[in-house]
Amino acid sequence: MTTTNYGIPSESELENLANAYFPDFDAQRCADGIENLAFSGDTSVINDAFSKADSYAGGTNYISSSEQAFGSYGSISEYEKIADDYNGSFSEYENSPQQPASGGYSPVVLSQGQADSYVPKKPESQPDEVPQSKSNSSIIVGTKTLAQIRNDFPILNEKINGHDLVWLDNGATTQRPQQVIDRLSYYYTHENSNVHRGAHELAARSTDAYENARQITADFIGAPSKDNIVFVRGTTEAINLVANAYVKPTLQAGDEIILTMLEHHANIVPWQLICEETGAVIKVVPVDKTGQLIISEYEKLFTRRTKFVSATHVSNALGTVTPVEELVAIAHAHGVRILIDGAQSIAHIPINVSALDTDFFVFSGHKIFAPTGIGAVYGKSDVLEAARPYHGGGNMIKDVTFERTIYNPAPNKFEAGTGSIADAVGLGAALEYLNSIGMAEVNRHEHELLVYAMKEMQKINGLHLIGTATNKASVLSFVLDNVDNETVGQRLNELGIAVRTGHHCAQPILRHFGLEGTVRPTLALYNSFEDIDRMVQGIRTLA
Repeated sequence: MTTTNYGIPSESELENLANAYFPDFDAQRCADGIENLAFSGDTSVINDAFSKADSYAGGTNYISSSEQAFGSYGSISEYEKIADDYNGSFSEYENSPQQPASGGYSPVVLSQGQADSYVPKKPESQPDEVPQSKSNSSIIVGTKTLAQIRNDFPILNEKINGHDLVWLDNGATTQRPQQVIDRLSYYYTHENSNVHRGAHELAARSTDAYENARQITADFIGAPSKDNIVFVRGTTEAINLVANAYVKPTLQAGDEIILTMLEHHANIVPWQLICEETGAVIKVVPVDKTGQLIISEYEKLFTRRTKFVSATHVSNALGTVTPVEELVAIAHAHGVRILIDGAQSIAHIPINVSALDTDFFVFSGHKIFAPTGIGAVYGKSDVLEAARPYHGGGNMIKDVTFERTIYNPAPNKFEAGTGSIADAVGLGAALEYLNSIGMAEVNRHEHELLVYAMKEMQKINGLHLIGTATNKASVLSFVLDNVDNETVGQRLNELGIAVRTGHHCAQPILRHFGLEGTVRPTLALYNSFEDIDRMVQGIRTLA
């Protein structure tokens, strides 16, 4: 392949190529990395390659498709070698989180082989990556500018200690857009009633709103039917439901449940409780020094006594994005069912549970711009049918006598009593809001913020980022030499900046790194480069 002539396409063409030829990589960052590739000087060849890449990109096997598209112009390995020769930073970019294809599943993960072979390269001559513009009015996130998105969240206009609020505590809870607030107001003004069975108009309105929210939730995560969605109070109740209704009845003394070192306490304690009752035991997947799961060790944990796996998608303490596709595939290869905790991924990463093939997926509404008190369990139809009711009461029954009860089918058999109807409607509104912007664009924007923030924070003397896995989302946990975490949090609060301090209900993973707590800024779609700059400036006053 000739490397003496350069055919440099336009930036938009480069982004198209990055999406089609390099679907595992972030489009804009790949475009930056590809700019110095040595293509053939024949522009017709380049255009033909782009055309073929676009054509093949619609397939399901993107890597195979891109090999077909570029096969006559050089293998993928040749292109990567040239990329390394002409832009040493490309190797660093090649493992960055991917731009999801429209409608497809994008877990933003690496295979373990990719992770094991990942070696960052960044020549000293490579300029620091900075955003082209920090102006909120010029930053486009899907269908809106960042300024428009920020205007949708009225609480961002609050003054805290005389400063504009910077909300970087999104890992604990997100703020609510005006669209969700208005939808709740409309519900209570025009639709408020208990759902199901009512013969009057308001009962019909309320039921329609509630069940429509269930359908929106199913569509948002790629579930095959709204009947696969069970409304609960949040992720904690969701995991307890699965543990008690589905897993516990199958356990005997000596049976095994696999968790990971990264889990939130809500994905540890429920399993400990049922193990205490049944005599089952917990096994734990270890992590490497960056905070990523060691997949080879995960597979070794399976035995004939392994009954269930429950694993986080994104670590709430480190931000590690776990290789959920591999976790699911390995569990299923051993005939074991698996739950994915999506509490910290649902607002940041496009989710398609059908493509992922997970048996359960759970999340909380308040982590995705919806009200508190609402969350969801996705379950495959067969596991929901097999699971026992978790609570007893009205709504979940078909017929009751003093001798026996016949239960409604899922999801109703898990929703005893009056549910959080308005909050479910608010969840539907929050998901519709995100749909209007586009989760792929939310993911891209947040990734740019994350990269920028990590780079700026690493310039602060004495600051240590905790959790440096190749794939991260949202979380920027750190400690500062000779300054306790609470002091950092209080100083930032004085400047109007909200972050979380403490152990984040994830003591095992923090203790693995020799820590009892961290300072934890966490990002969301409404955060800006200015938010990062203000946080960094605030930390510098203590460093």
